[in-house]
Amino acid sequence: MTDLDRLTISLAEQLIARPSVSPHDDGCQAIMTRHLEAMGFTVETMPHGEVSNFWAVRAGTSATPILAFAGHTDVVPPGPLHEWRTDPFEPVVADDVLIGRGAADMKGSLAAMITGIQRFLETHQTYRGTIALLITSDEEADAIDGTAKVIDQLNARGTHIDWCVVGEPSSTDRVGDVIRVGRRGSLYAELTVLGQQGHVAYPDDAENPIHLAMLALAALTDEVWDQGNEFFPPTSMQISNLNAGTGARNVIPGNLKALFSFRFGTASSEESLQRRTAQILDSFDLNYELSWSLSGQPFITTDGELIPAMQESLRSTLGIEPELSTSGGTSDGRFIAPLGTEVVELGPTNATIHKVNENVSTAQLLALSRVYADVLERLLVKH
Repeated sequence: MTDLDRLTISLAEQLIARPSVSPHDDGCQAIMTRHLEAMGFTVETMPHGEVSNFWAVRAGTSATPILAFAGHTDVVPPGPLHEWRTDPFEPVVADDVLIGRGAADMKGSLAAMITGIQRFLETHQTYRGTIALLITSDEEADAIDGTAKVIDQLNARGTHIDWCVVGEPSSTDRVGDVIRVGRRGSLYAELTVLGQQGHVAYPDDAENPIHLAMLALAALTDEVWDQGNEFFPPTSMQISNLNAGTGARNVIPGNLKALFSFRFGTASSEESLQRRTAQILDSFDLNYELSWSLSGQPFITTDGELIPAMQESLRSTLGIEPELSTSGGTSDGRFIAPLGTEVVELGPTNATIHKVNENVSTAQLLALSRVYADVLERLLVKH
């Protein structure tokens, strides 16, 4: 194991040891900043509210093009501590597996980004363009004061990111077997069906919103929203919460609340999904209230230089032919891609993310570090 290999694991351990439950950073970005400044980066902090963000740059022989690595230092809560084999914020390496909250999502990737850049700089003091990092602590929570705000600031000053590698855990069975080249949009709905509370023995004097809503909700779940297209699977609609009742067995409730979400590609739109939902509900003559929240639009990278560079890097470095995919949830790439940036996601395997005993093999992090370095070379040197 080389010094940079050992540094990759050490950095991941240092980051995991910080209990940075979203939206808190808890000193993770300070650790990253020290290493980046030692490599000649200029680091600009961009805090918003409780959220810590930074934008770091190191220019070569020209300011453009800009290749940015993007990621987040925040993690989800650890869950039941008694179910963890080890303390989630005291990283442990056992049998070459790093265990701890954030090991795969995505503090391991952050460590690999830093050492990947260091590998590149050790052999390439001269290169074109700018290497950048966009790091936030608001990806796992509301994602309001993080990457979205930094992108707004960069856009206002005329800074355009040409290529962006997001370190989300994209892989399935081994590092690099899947590259995310896009993500579906995410649209949330809150439906309240209004009824009339009453005694279960006198249903004629009440109006049961559960009974009223059942057929309408079934129609929503049975609806075929679209057929998908060459880039995205068909739109998925899922009910995530259903609440009604006072807790008493003999009371007809006054209302029912349903939360549901759409994951959609470019075959549908926010407006078309909202319109068709209202049409279906109206066909059942319900008295209802409906509110919407858009988490992100779908995005896709289909051409340019970044995908071929990533594919060639994975072939030459790891001997693997990656699948190009748009599956999975959302990521901060949704805030970066709309400005015309080529965006891909490449990180470790995602089998344990957000789970108890989250872990990643150390070999994956070392492989990522080498791939990140190779991508830098292909785009900023071999051109």
